[in-house]
Amino acid sequence: MDDAESAGTVIGPVNLAARVDEALAVQAVAFGLDRDEVAVRRHIVLRHLMSPGARAYGATTPDGRLVGFVYGMPNDRTHWWSTVVEPYLRATGTADWLTDSFVITELHVHPDFQGRGVGRGLITTITDGAAEPRSILSAIDTESPARGLYRALGYEDLARQVHFPSAARPYAVMGAPLPLKRRN
Repeated sequence: MDDAESAGTVIGPVNLAARVDEALAVQAVAFGLDRDEVAVRRHIVLRHLMSPGARAYGATTPDGRLVGFVYGMPNDRTHWWSTVVEPYLRATGTADWLTDSFVITELHVHPDFQGRGVGRGLITTITDGAAEPRSILSAIDTESPARGLYRALGYEDLARQVHFPSAARPYAVMGAPLPLKRRN
């Protein structure tokens, strides 16, 4: 039994478009979003899910409650995220990571289920199915449990102090070869 199962959750594919409001409720609690931010993100998530190769997984409780989710897709250098991070990666000599990578677009776990292996289960499950040889993501550029998890999985900082136009806090862009590291 993996940690997520011991947390009382099951990880599997999820129709994120059908459950977008549930997923965003998890993200709102985990990330501290207000109603207006959730409304904006709803449109973004639905648009992302139409991208070629986009996939989503959820962590559900035995009663079917969605308590975590992840989605991602093969990176497209013409997408907004890539165009924002590319100058930062170019400055650190790591812009090649934008090619042939699977990007983790969002990963959120309800605070009541954090620290139980749910996030680890979600990210390893989605990346295990990736055809690309590596994965990239962005995370708030502060020492946090999320950044610790990413490092434990093999992600390393590619660029720090990345500023997204709509974000108050800077982000770090991280990359890892696939498959992700597992615990020994």
